Amino acid sequence: MRKFFALAVVASSVAALGMAASSAGAAEGISIRTNTTGELADTCGVNPREPGADARLNFCRGFAQGAIDVELRHDGDKKPFCFPNPAPTRAETMNQFVNWVRAMPDRRSMPSSEGLFKFLGERFPCK
Repeated sequence: MRKFFALAVVASSVAALGMAASSAGAAEGISIRTNTTGELADTCGVNPREPGADARLNFCRGFAQGAIDVELRHDGDKKPFCFPNPAPTRAETMNQFVNWVRAMPDRRSMPSSEGLFKFLGERFPCK
């Protein structure tokens, strides 16, 4: 429950920042939903030329960074994934995540952080 609460706080904070940034430069705000892995992948895989794309991409990367930071902080010595050194960029990793979700549509219905962590565990297993 504590981990869920921490993730919810991070996601809410990132959402507020993303919406504030998106509405500051636009006449109308945009709605960003990332409750499921599919919604997160849609946000992360937005066409950069679409209106609001910058806000969506920033939200995607911020959501992922916040969720990852919380997950790694709460898992102690047993990490669910291990980034190589040097680590890939957030943009590169999230593009791979989008492709991972698109490859198997069944993944779309998982909760967003669960799907993200499953992807990261498969992509960057600890050795």
